[in-house]
Amino acid sequence: MRAENITGPVAHHGEGPVWSPTWGGLRFVDMMAGDLLTLQPDATVARRHVGDLATMVRPRSRGGYVVGLERGLALVDDEAPDSPVRPFPELWSDPTVRLNDGSTTPDGAFYAGSMPFDDRSGAGALYRVEPDGAARLVLSGVTCSNGLGFSPDGTLAYYVDTLTCRVDVFDYDPGADEPLANRRALVEIPREDGLPDGLTVDAEGGVWVALWGGSAVRCYAPDGTLTAVVELPASHVTACTFGGADLDELFITTSRLMIGEPFEPELDAGSVFRVVPGVTGLPVLPFAG
Repeated sequence: MRAENITGPVAHHGEGPVWSPTWGGLRFVDMMAGDLLTLQPDATVARRHVGDLATMVRPRSRGGYVVGLERGLALVDDEAPDSPVRPFPELWSDPTVRLNDGSTTPDGAFYAGSMPFDDRSGAGALYRVEPDGAARLVLSGVTCSNGLGFSPDGTLAYYVDTLTCRVDVFDYDPGADEPLANRRALVEIPREDGLPDGLTVDAEGGVWVALWGGSAVRCYAPDGTLTAVVELPASHVTACTFGGADLDELFITTSRLMIGEPFEPELDAGSVFRVVPGVTGLPVLPFAG
């Protein structure tokens, strides 16, 4: 499959696409600009600046949304452009580490993952943030915490620490002392094929993984079998999500980081792409806070 460019280059580092009817469709981040971008019906984007960095976004069950900033999450109560951004306490104080990616969970919590600015090994982590803002460390020794998604029945969590070149799977039980357990590899991706980045899960349990440096999104069955490939004319593919009225379209973000001098120019980098892959996605999980 080949994806079509639906926006042109609208972001420097497009990331974290999420489809929600609460904000009228597709929203994603221009991470290093600190902006939320919302796709408009005419394929333009509306921007809202929320902080030094904007790393991820999800709807809230009570209205508004939760957004990842540099070192923690923040709440916004409604869609008004001047609605205050209310930060939770920072998850850590080290200025050399930032949030990178994460996801809401079937039980309404938020898992937020970090990475160091200098990519040093093991300096990142994954945190669980409860609806009241209480947080705890659930996974340490991470280098680049990236995609996280859940199986249709909510019992499995798929997770990427990018520089491992793997997509891992955990058993997920929010009532357990360690909600993420029994970590094992779903698939190992050869480095020359690209590095695993963001991911999403479809209604049949397929895991769709963006490949940074790989110009593609791949789908893997729950047993790790490669079942589909989406090709893109941009090398730095960052993340993907299902959307559209029937959740039958796959939207894909890309980045312009390390594109252009002294690197090869790519005219489509920083664009949002779309493809109809023949399967449907799962509705977004809202944050209960």
